[in-house]
Amino acid sequence: MTTRKWMLAALAALGLGLAALPFVPGVGRSDLPGAAAAGKCAADAKPAKMDFVLKDMDGNDVRFADYAGNVVLLNFWATWCGPCKYEIPAFVELQDKYREQGVVFLGFSVDDPVEKLKPFAEQYKMNYPVLVGLGHDDVQDAFGPLWGIPVTIMIGRDGKICGRHMGIGTKEQFEKEIQALL
Repeated sequence: MTTRKWMLAALAALGLGLAALPFVPGVGRSDLPGAAAAGKCAADAKPAKMDFVLKDMDGNDVRFADYAGNVVLLNFWATWCGPCKYEIPAFVELQDKYREQGVVFLGFSVDDPVEKLKPFAEQYKMNYPVLVGLGHDDVQDAFGPLWGIPVTIMIGRDGKICGRHMGIGTKEQFEKEIQALL
């Protein structure tokens, strides 16, 4: 009986360890197809649903369709998410560096109210639209399934989903993939 308990405990520990891998920097799973690494989406990449209109944290309408022709990184995150807090400074730097080349980051807060978003965005110096995602499961469904956060969807200039990062990614990973899509 004691051996059985230890085996169950070992299996549970292994499961927890594997579940935590997406939160280790540089280990986040990327679904970026090989074709995207060559500078384009895979031929069979599905189109991103871009007909959404959401409010940003300042109450302004943000139309996804307005970003057609750009490389868009749609990041699903939350203020309470530790791995999200790790990624955001890299996104701020990459937005500054690639804005003029047509790269746009959109931060989709999955469940935070506006009163939490504003101080968070100021603290992290977020220089891209912060969208209020609370109550917009339709957007998550359109780009999902999302098994957790952070998740970053990479949309090419042609409007197709070129990749999906599930879990934490590094600045270097994102920059390499942005450069491939430019």
